[in-house]
Amino acid sequence: MTGYSVESEAVLRSAGWWPDRQVDTGGWVEPLERNGARLHEAAQIFLGEFGGLVIDISGSGVNRAREPFEINPLRCLGEEERFQEWGDELGRTIFPIGILDKGRYFLGIDEQGEIYLVEAWVGSFGRMPQAMENLISGVQPEIVSEG
Repeated sequence: MTGYSVESEAVLRSAGWWPDRQVDTGGWVEPLERNGARLHEAAQIFLGEFGGLVIDISGSGVNRAREPFEINPLRCLGEEERFQEWGDELGRTIFPIGILDKGRYFLGIDEQGEIYLVEAWVGSFGRMPQAMENLISGVQPEIVSEG
């Protein structure tokens, strides 16, 4: 039992995930930290389990379209200041974790395992593992700040 719905688990497995998956995160973390991103335990754990996955989904979802996403922090390289500024506004440390909708939006995670959509505004998909369910099933993120 993984804690994910049957559908979400199937989507994750088709992308190369398995329970207790662990990958090396150094190649993602070090370049971002050199540019000012601040790694925390929740980001390290999340990237160890989901890093490198490309979730290629589409179609209608719960209350928004299902959009593809990629867990690759290097897709956020150069945006570290954006994550830091939003984190400061929210009183959190948001570490970059990837992109949503082929780079239209960035994704980040805070120290409590909450996954954020980061753009000119910030929305929350909730905390893990529910956040992953919400991303896969097409649940609209809750706007937490519009700047």
